[in-house]
Amino acid sequence: MISDRTSRWLATLGHLGVIVGLVLLVFELQQTRDLMRAQTRHDLSSSIVTLLLSIAENPELAHVMVRGDAGEELSPDEHYIYETRSRALFRYWENVHYQYRKGLYDPGEYASQRDAWAAYLGTSRGAASAWCGMRREFSPEFRAELDGVLPTTGC
Repeated sequence: MISDRTSRWLATLGHLGVIVGLVLLVFELQQTRDLMRAQTRHDLSSSIVTLLLSIAENPELAHVMVRGDAGEELSPDEHYIYETRSRALFRYWENVHYQYRKGLYDPGEYASQRDAWAAYLGTSRGAASAWCGMRREFSPEFRAELDGVLPTTGC
């Protein structure tokens, strides 16, 4: 028969084993969270690089974007191109906003993103107008966020 002292020793060792297991689990969860944040950052970076390269590698698109941002008159085909590219950019921004809300995007980086949105919408008459025309296609949370950085004229 196991003595009372041995039973307590075994129980204490069992409790220590559980505590060590919990500490390791917390450590593993933190590593997983860090990995998810890094993957999110990488995916978002890849997305914006793709959007930027689409303009850099396509002179026709670049011409449409420059004219659209300036608020110049666009042909129906050019207007479609401008709106489609703007929708893609707004979807990217919505994804950044969503990832930030879920804790997978750093607050400092998000603040910089938000400042960039405000700067672009403040200088691009076409983008601000496009946003006002399609804003209902986006989540209410993102709409409120982007509406908050629109120039004083708003939608």
